Amino acid sequence: MQRLGLFGGSFDPVHLGHLLVAQAAREELKISTLIFIPVAQSPFKPGIELAPGAERLRLLRLALAGQPDCAVDDQEISRGGISYTIDTVSDYSNRFPEAQLFYLIGADHVNLLPKWREAKQLASLVEFVIIPRPGQPAAADPPPPFRTHRLRGFPLGVSSSEIRERVRAGLPIHWLTPRAVAEAIHNNRLYL
Repeated sequence: MQRLGLFGGSFDPVHLGHLLVAQAAREELKISTLIFIPVAQSPFKPGIELAPGAERLRLLRLALAGQPDCAVDDQEISRGGISYTIDTVSDYSNRFPEAQLFYLIGADHVNLLPKWREAKQLASLVEFVIIPRPGQPAAADPPPPFRTHRLRGFPLGVSSSEIRERVRAGLPIHWLTPRAVAEAIHNNRLYL
């Protein structure tokens, strides 16, 4: 049975923490392909302005170049508006009916799962993979019918917001993102 991992998020910008999570998920859950799916707009972060979708997609493609077990899906950015996980997961469930689907989420989102759009339907389609946050207590398990796995992973305390702040402050980011991503951010004057 094919095992597909879906990794949604803003990826604004993608960083080494995201890439290490992807590697851990592929190894720990034997995921054949991990698909990064950047949001157009998160329903839980209204009013937060993200870098243009085309730029975030380009940075993801740069970061994942040469990684045959990873892919980038632009469907949420192409749909535009608020991105709802149920729409994307339903699409994958329809296209890959025999696949086992895993959806990666940060530990800080676990308590919100029951509030996600069509939560019960979503819970029937995917198993959630909880990504621990370094330095934060472990999240409680969500209530049934959610099925979860906890990623052990490679804890790396870096966030996209910290990277954006460093760029605005004129500080280096070259050890926090892949080199090609850091160069693209610099060359295109993103996050200034």
